[in-house]
Amino acid sequence: KMAAGSGAGARELFAEGLLQFLRPAVRQLDRHVHSVRESQVELREHIDSLATELCRINEDQKVALDLDPYVKKLLNARRRVVLVNNILQNAQERLRRLNHSVAKETVRRRAMLEAGGY
Repeated sequence: KMAAGSGAGARELFAEGLLQFLRPAVRQLDRHVHSVRESQVELREHIDSLATELCRINEDQKVALDLDPYVKKLLNARRRVVLVNNILQNAQERLRRLNHSVAKETVRRRAMLEAGGY
């Protein structure tokens, strides 16, 4: 009976260590995703500004320059940036849920360990 109890205790300690190991990695990944999302928003704003400026330049030119293909390329790039931002937002939400689950599991296991006298 004692051997079974110590095996369960070892599993609990291993699980606790694993959770302690995962928590910083999840938090760091969440910070990086947040940083990339901010950069994506900034990039999207620059693309919008550049597209607006190209349209203005095109309207002000006396010589007809066809800047429409460049504006379309910029708008296509903006669309891709928005798509990547949405993917990152979904990934960040999953990371937040994972972080929350890890924190809950850590609290639960710590309470179990303390209740068991380990």
